[in-house]
Amino acid sequence: MNKFLKYIYAGCIALSATACSDLEQMNVSPNNASAVPSNMLMEGAQKWTMDNIYDVWFSGRQCLAYAQQWSQINYTEEDRYQIRESVNNSYFNYLYQGIANFDKVIKENQNNHAATNSAYGANANQIAAAKIMKVWLMDVITDTWGNVPYSEVAKLEDEGILYAAYDDQKDIYTNMINELTEAVNMIDENEVAFTSGDIIYNGDASKWKKFGNSLKCRLAIHLSKVDSNWKTYIKEALASGVMTSNDDAANFKYVSSGTDYCKLYEGYFVDRRNDFSLNKTLADLLKGQPDTLNQKSHPWEGVVDPRLQIYSSPNANGDYNGMAVATQTGIQAKLYSQDKVTSWYSNPPLCLTKNFAVPLMTYAEQKFIEAEYNGYNKSDYEEGVRASIEYWSNLAGGVISAEDINTYVSAVSGRVDAETVAIQKYLDLFCNGTEAWTEIRRTGYPEQIVRPNEYSAILGTTKYKFSPLSETKGDIISRVKYPTNESTLNGANWKAAVAKLQDGTNNYYSKMYWDVRTSTYDHPANK
Repeated sequence: MNKFLKYIYAGCIALSATACSDLEQMNVSPNNASAVPSNMLMEGAQKWTMDNIYDVWFSGRQCLAYAQQWSQINYTEEDRYQIRESVNNSYFNYLYQGIANFDKVIKENQNNHAATNSAYGANANQIAAAKIMKVWLMDVITDTWGNVPYSEVAKLEDEGILYAAYDDQKDIYTNMINELTEAVNMIDENEVAFTSGDIIYNGDASKWKKFGNSLKCRLAIHLSKVDSNWKTYIKEALASGVMTSNDDAANFKYVSSGTDYCKLYEGYFVDRRNDFSLNKTLADLLKGQPDTLNQKSHPWEGVVDPRLQIYSSPNANGDYNGMAVATQTGIQAKLYSQDKVTSWYSNPPLCLTKNFAVPLMTYAEQKFIEAEYNGYNKSDYEEGVRASIEYWSNLAGGVISAEDINTYVSAVSGRVDAETVAIQKYLDLFCNGTEAWTEIRRTGYPEQIVRPNEYSAILGTTKYKFSPLSETKGDIISRVKYPTNESTLNGANWKAAVAKLQDGTNNYYSKMYWDVRTSTYDHPANK
């Protein structure tokens, strides 16, 4: 029997909760349960969210490509920022349905079903865990599209609001931090969060509290150049209790039996879309190689990262070669052959296994946040590097020796500053494309990221540049356009949101509220 329960709350929500009508009396099915146990709701909500973020579409063709961790081998349109409107519409819808699913867990522990659902864990702890997941997901949504519906989304079911207004990202962040503070403060560590149905922490309330506080640190570091209170938020989180070891990492581990396997695996091997390989930018950083095409140095040139053997797999010659940042369709396939790029289809890495544990947040990321918070503290930085290697090694079955870990930590600790901390965080954020993309936009690092009109590859003697198919104002993509469905289903609010974007158009280059860089290589962390 599969580990995952098959019930997923199908909330009456579409896109920004705009496309539903008040049809309760007509649409009550006598065959469906009117009340579903909250532990089943939580399990379904977690799986729905993970399935629709860590897959070969939202992650593989979008966020991991934007962060230059993965590249497509054949069709490079998404890598060059030509996003399929049908996909954009769908994922805006899917992620908001995830919000509705976590809201349902909260409501089932507040209304007249609270007493019944207390059998599956303390009501307050269930509410807190659902709030934390809701904020984690909301952060993904707002950091993808910018200003989005937030405050009115939950009012569809309660108040019948069908056309949700778009909140400013500044206000969304303020509310998310407040929600996290409220959530962690209501957790009773002497009670379980869930007796079953919690894939991420198996009902451990103490770990949920640490995750909530660490997530608060993540949001605070995003705001470090625009909110003078960012250090206060982190100080509060540290005092309340953050992740303190790899055992506290938040991940969602899939199963290897049945059909409830990781969606990255499913897209690659079940749907047979063997379209991806490790991006050359990331591969070269891991191999200690500079970018000779664009004359970009490497902070640890010649130092091979032991995580390379986990993040990818070798080709027939034993080399870990990455796929160029997107060139034109047709050229890309030729580069794949010329450069003898590792075939993940014949030799899959850890991330393409059935039971891959997809990362929501790691202890290493927490330590890199603390390093920045403490003025690029060397001890925090080294602990972050060590924790990251040990975390990934443990997931892969302990393939990296303690000696190799010590050697690498020593080799990368000669200089600790904004750049080195950002690059090591980027390396730890493998497969967490949403956060890796956010950190590139926030800090400008790694500089080794190939920007538009920089050279991507050389085929024979011809150099090819990274030429996006949509305007980006000279940098990597800043946001994803609002879905076209919103312009028809939520037209007035969509128009008001577009009017606030740069040039008053629905574009890819309007920066996030927290991105205050004035140019590609203007690193505010150094100011």
